[in-house]
Amino acid sequence: MELTSDQLSELESIGIKAAIRAGEMIQSKAKKNHEIVHKKGGNSLASQIVTAIDLESQRLILDTLNDTFKSFELGLLTEESPDDSSRHQHDYFWCIDPLDGTLAFTKGTAGYSVSIALISRHGNPLIGIVFDPYTSTLYHAIHRQGAQKNGVAWGVPTPSSVSPLTLMIDNSFITRADDPTFRDQLVTFAKQRSFPGTEIINHAGAVLNACWVVDHAPSLYFKFPKPNPGGGSVWDFAATTCLFSELGLPASDIHGAPLQLNPIGKTYMNRKGILFASSSLLAKAAINFFH
Repeated sequence: MELTSDQLSELESIGIKAAIRAGEMIQSKAKKNHEIVHKKGGNSLASQIVTAIDLESQRLILDTLNDTFKSFELGLLTEESPDDSSRHQHDYFWCIDPLDGTLAFTKGTAGYSVSIALISRHGNPLIGIVFDPYTSTLYHAIHRQGAQKNGVAWGVPTPSSVSPLTLMIDNSFITRADDPTFRDQLVTFAKQRSFPGTEIINHAGAVLNACWVVDHAPSLYFKFPKPNPGGGSVWDFAATTCLFSELGLPASDIHGAPLQLNPIGKTYMNRKGILFASSSLLAKAAINFFH
């Protein structure tokens, strides 16, 4: 079954309702003490932490989306439930991260969000929705219909001549970014491309790291590949890949290949790394540099 433009718009509206509903609940619980439970997952701390808020957010989202599973014959992949492989059995599936950036949330800092995407069985993103509860910012996009931020057409702002190169990083990057030699390499990389310097932002989850690449252009969000499970899963990049596609911006692995958003087996995307960039030229330069 191929979804029509009207059906995609209907599903996006329902997805936005779900994201905002969950996000408002999340924000109502912010700055409170939360029990942190370590779950089985990858080797990174971020992939092992879950709170009751994650689970409640997922419940609210699935409750809002409930009728769509039967009406549109949709599968499901969501972070806080076992993968039932329905994503391989239906033409489309909802891909959900009910609370990305749990570490930021538990610390009471910006950088957490709700992420909902609709992905085809072939791994193509058709809808991308991100809600930032901290600032009440909504990012959303539908395939071939453009991307919006708070209901207004969204795009990369024109950087000024004094705009630094901003790097959005997380734990996979911090150790290397703190190394003096690597810092010198980054300075050289920036100077060679006429940037007056570099700025590092390291307190967000994967979803807002990607969104902020656009808002902080010129910018890169880069995750190094690693052999062990972790480094983000499909739900960390599904919605933002749709947003970037509609913006005409690169979202790829570190070799420049498209992200595989419906992989067979494990959902981790650690082996080939991640790259989101505010321009194609910057993406190509980063690929060459980090290799």
